[in-house]
Amino acid sequence: MTPPDPTARRVRPDPPPGPDPPPGAPGLATATVDDHGVLTGWSEGARRLLGYRAEEVVGRPAAELRAEPTAGDNAETAARDSGGDTARDSRGDTARGTARGTTGDTGEGAGPCLAHGPRWSGRIALRHRDGHRLEVELLAHRGPPDDGPAGWLLVSAAPREPPEPVTPADHAFAQCPCVLALFDTELRLARANADMQAATARSEEQMRGLRLTELVGHGESDRVERAMRQVLESGERLELETHLRGPGERDEHAWSVSLAPLANRTGGLRGVCFAARDTTAEQEARQRLQLLNEAGARLGSHLDLDRIAQELAEVAVPRLADFASVDLLTFLHEGDEPPEGPLRAPVTLRRAAHRSILDGAPEALADVGGLATHPEHSPTAACLLKGRAARHQVTPSLLASWETKDPGRAARIREHGVHSVIVTPMRARGVILGTALFARHRTPAPFTDDDTLLAEELTARAAVCVDNTRRYLRERGTAEALQRSLLPQRLPELTALEMASRYLPSGAWAGVGGDWFDAIQLSGARAAVVVGDVVGRGIHAAATMGRLRTAVRTLADIDLPPGELLTHLDDMVTRLYSDEKPERLWSFGATCLYVVYDPVSRRCSIAAAGHPAPLVISPEGTADVLGPPIGPPLGLGELPFEIMETELPEGSLLALYTNGLINGREREIGDGLETLRDVLSRPAPSLDALCDDVLRALPPAHPEDDIALLLARTRALHSDRVATWDIPADAPAVAEARRSTTEQLIDWGLEETVFTTELIVSELVTNAIRYGRPPIRLRLIRDRDLICEVSDASSTAPHMRRARVFDEGGRGLMLVAQMATRWGTRQSTDGKTIWVEQDVSTG
Repeated sequence: MTPPDPTARRVRPDPPPGPDPPPGAPGLATATVDDHGVLTGWSEGARRLLGYRAEEVVGRPAAELRAEPTAGDNAETAARDSGGDTARDSRGDTARGTARGTTGDTGEGAGPCLAHGPRWSGRIALRHRDGHRLEVELLAHRGPPDDGPAGWLLVSAAPREPPEPVTPADHAFAQCPCVLALFDTELRLARANADMQAATARSEEQMRGLRLTELVGHGESDRVERAMRQVLESGERLELETHLRGPGERDEHAWSVSLAPLANRTGGLRGVCFAARDTTAEQEARQRLQLLNEAGARLGSHLDLDRIAQELAEVAVPRLADFASVDLLTFLHEGDEPPEGPLRAPVTLRRAAHRSILDGAPEALADVGGLATHPEHSPTAACLLKGRAARHQVTPSLLASWETKDPGRAARIREHGVHSVIVTPMRARGVILGTALFARHRTPAPFTDDDTLLAEELTARAAVCVDNTRRYLRERGTAEALQRSLLPQRLPELTALEMASRYLPSGAWAGVGGDWFDAIQLSGARAAVVVGDVVGRGIHAAATMGRLRTAVRTLADIDLPPGELLTHLDDMVTRLYSDEKPERLWSFGATCLYVVYDPVSRRCSIAAAGHPAPLVISPEGTADVLGPPIGPPLGLGELPFEIMETELPEGSLLALYTNGLINGREREIGDGLETLRDVLSRPAPSLDALCDDVLRALPPAHPEDDIALLLARTRALHSDRVATWDIPADAPAVAEARRSTTEQLIDWGLEETVFTTELIVSELVTNAIRYGRPPIRLRLIRDRDLICEVSDASSTAPHMRRARVFDEGGRGLMLVAQMATRWGTRQSTDGKTIWVEQDVSTG
């Protein structure tokens, strides 16, 4: 199709002229063209420019409006085809063109080929309806209007001479160091400074009369234009952040836009001042800082090596890399110390974590938890040996060199198209811990220097967390080893009690505490059980627990009643307070519960120092709190500790525990104790099974406090295994005591012990008659050992002494000590008891 014949004006009247453009606005012509070069829209400005009404041209190829090219046009086309930035028109003038993509003529387009670029600008020759040639500046944007089909927007403005700068203010406006423009009340550009011209790649003359949406296309520019209209309506300033893509740019830039109304001397609005500053670098810096802050929060919230590594990988993908992996030296997971001396290749690492934007992380060569050996010249080994980060652009030559040294990894890199890699060493406090690798294969942009710095900072923060975890686990392991060595390795076999125990350390966050328990054999077949809790955590708490446990055993060995034992223990803790540094006093608070059970009388004596009372479960299954008066915690030295005594039927169950068993953040106060009652009331095949039932029902998976649990079922020594005689306070009673002892031993089948036992009884009864006070009582107990006890009302304790050659006495206790397994004295409220144990085992 050819342009319309100019003679048509003689047979067809010209259309009536359109309305004049608004005051101050240049004649603006716009048209839209689809991807096939067909005109789909025609504005009134276009009618004024070329003379055609919309119905005459819409639906026709835009190429029909072009004038025949002249020699100058051909030169212009050739310059554009060669990638040049300027073209010379037929008059010899130079017009700047910003052809983006491929330029050149097509048979169907509007002039330059617009198929591949997002934007085009330059001069073009058009034919007016009356036939004369017209050269115009044309600006073309790729992209549809908000409500139109896909295609191009073509914009042309009639030239208008800019005013010459005549004042310092004009010079300041032109040279202002930010993007600055003035728009009139129709939101058409009237003035633009140098930065605005550079940002749009167009001169002020070429932009004058265009709206922002016509300059940079639709999208975010629509939002900015709406904000400009709001400024005109409200008369108030407005600030906003936006993202716009400049001419020929692949990525959008971030802009901080300030809009202010322009008023004349009378207060009337003349337009809008548009000021913008490119904040892309600042926004990227904020994003990097935000990523580092997020990484610090996530990495520092764990004390688990693999979890820290996984957090690092998750933070990095996809915001920094398409794939990330974290490999740690093997000594970390094995709990060993760092290797001495420099690392040597090949280096073996354990994969701690990896993450990819692809499902299943197919780029990974090693599975999580698997070992991988890196040869000397591999990127990972080189990074470790040199101790600094390395960035690689994966070129064909570099990939070929890697294939000769590590073909497996090179093949995986080639398979997934990895084009950029950063490898950073994980180092903290002079200790090499491992490496972190970041790779891109879907993100087209390669890593930059800023990306390398960000990767180094992320890795450094993760390395500090890994080293903190390593140090913590080492200290925790030491504390646990110390604590377990101070706890009973196994409970003693006691006649009085059947026992089972459990100790559960707290979770990793809480650290090792000072919970402890013990069971002690006392004289007279009695047994003591004790449980305690030291305030504080770590090695110091474990060491304090060991001191308290040793003190309890020492005080129990002299058979102190529970209340007196806790009083002595309280004095010891008070002394520890005075000996320690003030900043460590908090770690010496402690609680303790001490219970003594006598299987002969079935009496139970209890005293508590700030510790939870035990539970007692009757043989019928009823659970109750055995509530002694609870004294203050150890170390306060305020009140004496009262004793509670009660009789327990044979088969009763005592449950001693620390508060970590029944307390917790996720449990209401009292709920833990009720749950413990319920579990202990149920039948169980054994005490060990019952302990397991309790730990399954009560503590969480990672308790916040240590847990100590001791279960003890009472036994009784019946009358057929105990013999008791009251002894008169006169000398002939000694012979009667020997005769009664011999008869009882024969009745028990212990004839082989008669001679030794007669000597022991004779010595103890004689001393009681001579030095003690009535009433005097002799008691024999047939237990695992044979126990002989003589009691009197005197509180004076006997002691051994070395007899001289001619002394008639002083040798009795020496002989008793040599014939006995052990012997001792215990005090009571009504006197003392001297006891002697003999080994009567036959095996």
